[in-house]
Amino acid sequence: SSNLMGSINNRKVNESDIRSIVFSEVSSAHVIDLHTHLLPPSHGALCLWGIDELLTYHYLVAEYFMTAPADVTPQGFYAMSKKDQADLIWDALFVKRSPISEATRGVITTLVGLGLDSHVKNCDLQAIREFYDSFRNDGLSGAERFCELVYQVSGVRYAVMTNIPFDSNESRHWRPKKKEYPDTFKSALRVDPLLAGDKETIETALKSAGYGTTLADARQYLHDWCDTMKPEYMMASTPHDFSLSPLEGRGTLAGVKKSGIDEKAMQSPFAFTDLTGNKDCEGCEETDDMPSVINESSNFLTQVLMPVCEERDLPLALKIGAHRGVNPELRTAGDGIVAFADTESLSRLCARFPKVRFLATFLSRVNQHEACVLANKWRNLHLYGCWWYCNNPSIIHEITSMRVEMLGTAFTSQHSDARVMDQLIYKWSHSRAVIADVLAKEYEKVLNSGWSFTRAEIRRDVRRLLGGSYEEFMKKSLT
Repeated sequence: SSNLMGSINNRKVNESDIRSIVFSEVSSAHVIDLHTHLLPPSHGALCLWGIDELLTYHYLVAEYFMTAPADVTPQGFYAMSKKDQADLIWDALFVKRSPISEATRGVITTLVGLGLDSHVKNCDLQAIREFYDSFRNDGLSGAERFCELVYQVSGVRYAVMTNIPFDSNESRHWRPKKKEYPDTFKSALRVDPLLAGDKETIETALKSAGYGTTLADARQYLHDWCDTMKPEYMMASTPHDFSLSPLEGRGTLAGVKKSGIDEKAMQSPFAFTDLTGNKDCEGCEETDDMPSVINESSNFLTQVLMPVCEERDLPLALKIGAHRGVNPELRTAGDGIVAFADTESLSRLCARFPKVRFLATFLSRVNQHEACVLANKWRNLHLYGCWWYCNNPSIIHEITSMRVEMLGTAFTSQHSDARVMDQLIYKWSHSRAVIADVLAKEYEKVLNSGWSFTRAEIRRDVRRLLGGSYEEFMKKSLT
């Protein structure tokens, strides 16, 4: 049997079979989801799952308010219970309209993936809730069972979380005693305040944790959190207008004024949000409202963040191009204008810190070509995923095609950015279909040019695009 399988895998693939083989390999591969906002069941209310969380996700809230009655205001909507909000959105977007947007179709794909076909066809929201209650009524063990089910259906090997030491809501799950969680979750340490030079947030966090407020204390704080979390990488989100001025030399800053905070950047609307205070759980998922202006002149960047990344050989992941609070009344549903970002700043980071590896994804469609060129030039840069408003099938297709043509398999084709556990099902189902279609066409082109493939070679390539290239990049130490 093993000899037969080996023979099949090493047999040259015919053009007539290429499409079915590629789709089979992509659909069966276990993926690495290298960036999410998920947290494990051990983190209690911070672990979001269930139909009401799906229906009130900010994509659907924004879609609802495009056609909501004039007498339904954002203030009135957010004053409702989550269940009542979900009822409103279900009726408006699934009963009175067809769920043909990507966000609404994603809910359908998720529910069907969980075996709820008949409830979906009957538009029976109550029956869907009862399915989820069968898990929720079992408390932590029920949440863990549901999590395992989602991972199984979505084919995710492990997901990388977004963990914020500056947020007291989350830090209590790590200290004084770290909560245990399965190895299907891996941590990433979010450090926006350090990248931004947000002195107030940093000093508040240091003092509340019993540290001093010197640069050495800030480095020790970061080292200690790395020891606690064992992160895959550091990460930060930057805005569409993030920029670094060109400076000579690598790893040093000319003319640095060690003010700790960029007062000019502070004048930008929505530049900083203080996350050190307590929040109620209704807002626990809003982890993207963080300082997001890179301050090149800040000693927190050059004397804290970058040295720690080098000393611990940890990459820095950047999500570039978000604009928060476009419509503040909609809260997180009001974020995310897509604008052109300065890719040269990323290039300068790669040049000035050659021992630090950078993972990057851009929000704007118009940045994608330049990003590919940069990834082709800098060995310490790895592109990943189609983020936020680029996470739609038509744009995923365009971006993935361009990346394959320019980068081969030296990138990671997708990440889910999931904030609700259930979303892993539809985000990976929809993305796999697009990625398989792109790859099948690219293999057909190469076959027509005179090359040949075995199924084993196709499987190797697919696994690279769905997480293998990321793991290879993570192992490539430049220190």
